[in-house]
Amino acid sequence: MWWGGRGQSFNIASPKEEPEMGGSRMLENRSGQPGSCLASGCLPGEQILAWSPGLRKGLEPELPGTLICTNFRVTFQPCGWQRSQDTPLSSEYDFALVNIGRLEAVSGLSRVQLLRPGSQLKFIPEEILIHGQDFRLLRVGFEAGGLEPQAFQVTMAIVQARAQSSQTQLYVGITQRKAAQGSGFRKPPIPLLETLEDWESERKKQGARGWRLSTVNERFDIATSLPRYFWVPNRTLDNEVRRAFGHFHQGRGPRLSWHHPGGSDLLRCGGFYTASDPNKEDIRAVESMLQAGHSDVVLVDTMDELPSLADVQLAHLKLRALCLPDSSVSEDKWLSALEGTRWLDHVRSCLRKASDISVLVTSRVRSVVLQERGDRDFNGLLSSLVQLLSAPEARTLFGFQALVQREWVAAGHPFLTRLGGTGASEEAPVFLLFLDCVWQLLQQFPVEFEFSEFFLLALHDSVRVPDTLTFLRNTPWERGKQSAQFNSYTQMYTPEYSSPSAEKSVNLQLSVWDWDLRYSNKQILQFHNPRYAREHYPDLRFPRQQPSLMLPGPPNSVWLFSRGALTPLNQLCPWRDNPSLLTVSSRWLPRPAISSESLADQEWGLPSHWGACPLPPGLLLPSYLGPQIRLWKRCYLRGRPEVQMGLSASTIAGLQDELSHLQELLKKWTSRISPEDHCNRDDPNNILPQSR
Repeated sequence: MWWGGRGQSFNIASPKEEPEMGGSRMLENRSGQPGSCLASGCLPGEQILAWSPGLRKGLEPELPGTLICTNFRVTFQPCGWQRSQDTPLSSEYDFALVNIGRLEAVSGLSRVQLLRPGSQLKFIPEEILIHGQDFRLLRVGFEAGGLEPQAFQVTMAIVQARAQSSQTQLYVGITQRKAAQGSGFRKPPIPLLETLEDWESERKKQGARGWRLSTVNERFDIATSLPRYFWVPNRTLDNEVRRAFGHFHQGRGPRLSWHHPGGSDLLRCGGFYTASDPNKEDIRAVESMLQAGHSDVVLVDTMDELPSLADVQLAHLKLRALCLPDSSVSEDKWLSALEGTRWLDHVRSCLRKASDISVLVTSRVRSVVLQERGDRDFNGLLSSLVQLLSAPEARTLFGFQALVQREWVAAGHPFLTRLGGTGASEEAPVFLLFLDCVWQLLQQFPVEFEFSEFFLLALHDSVRVPDTLTFLRNTPWERGKQSAQFNSYTQMYTPEYSSPSAEKSVNLQLSVWDWDLRYSNKQILQFHNPRYAREHYPDLRFPRQQPSLMLPGPPNSVWLFSRGALTPLNQLCPWRDNPSLLTVSSRWLPRPAISSESLADQEWGLPSHWGACPLPPGLLLPSYLGPQIRLWKRCYLRGRPEVQMGLSASTIAGLQDELSHLQELLKKWTSRISPEDHCNRDDPNNILPQSR
């Protein structure tokens, strides 16, 4: 996906030799009939539909090899390259069928056909272009000399395979392979938050003593989009939780996302279901859960000043069209076109909102409630960014993976719908917008994060690779149901694998965090940021004990945070006036903030007789104005290798590869200099006079 082949030397095989995958013969014959793979080279159930010798273009140097289409993926195998048996999928050469966004066939200089699933190819192609939805590009040219039928066959095989691709089949195949290789229980790299023990361990790690684990949704009776377990205030009974959640959109009532070491709590919930008619006990339960034992409550209108789902989708489509190698936008207008996509504006809005909320959480001991109607998109984005800005442990590789698992996967973000896997109109890559925001933080605070840009790229690309159920389902309920079906299905469908005994069971529920599915150990090492200053945070996997510098908020106060300012509210719930909550005194009223820094000044400086307090240790306040927000070139411009040169490599080997590539280009350009240029260079009249 992002480790290219620059500077590598390949053992170029003859086109007549059999292509190999993992060192085993892949094809049964040379007749173009679909072949089959041995287990060491392909996944169980994977079959080759067609193949053709070709030349991968767009790289320097261009790579000869074989283009192969199977019922799971399209792969380009360079001559002499062998697939590792430990990684059944390649992060560089494989395109999952579901990841193909656009397929084009080219003949001559002007004949181009866009091939959709079910299309019929009208000519024998000289070249095909496979545009991945992850911004990758696979460009393969076919050789002449009697091989044209194979080029036609492999192109049509890709068209037909896209129409018949099955995400579940690929997941089953990869999991079967890993289950067969495993000798026992495979422990997840991070807690998947599917058990009571996982949730209780996370609560203790955060030091959330005022919260307990609720099991009211253990059978998904409250909401299928919620996890089976979540945290509620200690004093709230389960029957009160059940009643209170019924007055929120989709049953997603208030629950804890993160407990700040200084005492504040960050909550998230859906919008109030105003059509309901709660009684006094229900309203009291809702208020108690929102207050979470605090006298100061801030309701954050999540969608205020943030883009809509339709805005995010439109911006992403424009960005992808602009970053294609064949974009019609001229270079002198490219930056204006980038600004016109509004993608960077949306990144900027998210960072500013998260910065403001971080100030609210860390400045005073209070309850901060993120409220979004569906509670499944921007609540997760803002909650995750707030924790990255406020908690150093979330910036570790382990902590960030755990954060995504908790705030996105377990919280029920509809990955499949938002990434276009269902064909519904609600497609919008909110999670990819979040990853861009995280990349911006890496650029501004390069020593504060343990993970690298390459890790973010791997995670970005993993949402399009159907190898686990992490991003293949919309809810924890769907994910668990599919996993249960798979477990029974595997024992019936794979007689070649012995059934695991009760004493030696195999954990088949792999997650995206099992990186060895697609990445070698050498690649995984590049997930780590070499500039990370770990000595600043010595023991991040355990709760941090720090003296609280946070100020108490005004007594019995309720605020609405909107457009950079806190507005006092007379009531917490929308159903009726609540006389128990007092009107906030005018001496507490802040001015609208023009930036997170000004909001911080207000929060730490009010009231004046308290004086100003220093920023909490570990809090990051990013810049989001003007050129501070940049384009993620290594991600979005991967289809244009010439743009990648000059980007900093993460390893010495990477720098050596780029240096070798630049030296090769310099030799080519030098050989193209005309004799006239040499004469002009040697002409003394063309040399500027030197200063005396």
